[in-house]
Amino acid sequence: MNLMSPVNRSWKAAAVEGVLLAGMLVFPGASAAARDGGVWGAATIAPGREGVVEFAGRPGAPPGAGATVTLTAPRGARVTATPLDTAGYRGRVAAGGRHGTYTVTGEGAGRPWQGRTFPFVLAVPADAVPGTRLRGCSLRITDGRGVRQAAGRCSVTVGMAGPTLSHPQSGPALQARPRISGTAHPGARITVRDKDDHAVCAATAASDGTWSCIPRSALPAGTNRLQAVATLNGMSAESEQIDISVGDTGAGQ
Repeated sequence: MNLMSPVNRSWKAAAVEGVLLAGMLVFPGASAAARDGGVWGAATIAPGREGVVEFAGRPGAPPGAGATVTLTAPRGARVTATPLDTAGYRGRVAAGGRHGTYTVTGEGAGRPWQGRTFPFVLAVPADAVPGTRLRGCSLRITDGRGVRQAAGRCSVTVGMAGPTLSHPQSGPALQARPRISGTAHPGARITVRDKDDHAVCAATAASDGTWSCIPRSALPAGTNRLQAVATLNGMSAESEQIDISVGDTGAGQ
């Protein structure tokens, strides 16, 4: 996974990366929390990635034709898709991605909200700092005449993309203290752990995202497994695991 790559994944793949929490959507007759601007939904999305904020309906008076559900993206992020593919609801993303809207069509009018979810795909910029909360995310419900029925907030937190562990690689036996390296979000603290969850070595990712470290003590001979864990501002993420073999004599890479 390239931490510095632009947002280029489909929303279906991105939904796995965004930690998704569904909020309750009510129309009309919103709950007191929603009417007062309470949080209706939340997501944690890594820099340069996409994630989904999803709102779920519940029983209530059915909406009429022309009713809308509009998400305003938080500052610095943008809406990239309204992927709900259901008859009776038409999704649209505004130019520049500032808003995403679902409009109830004639076919959907009068249907209850129960069981219906409204997903909005958000893209977070690659330079966003993990652990920060992007402000300005909101949701607005209007009826067919454009009169606001309810409004609420959504919470988008910048997460942490998984670091990479590019060296060493599985294959020939390694020396007892091999150089271990990879990439991560700049400034992230990296701890490399073995199969027994022992800390092998640690480093801080440089401004270009690269990091490397050498084990403080010799790794035991035989098979082992390494994994890098990145932490920054209270966020953490893990790399894929790499199986290695350490030579008896310490010879090798």
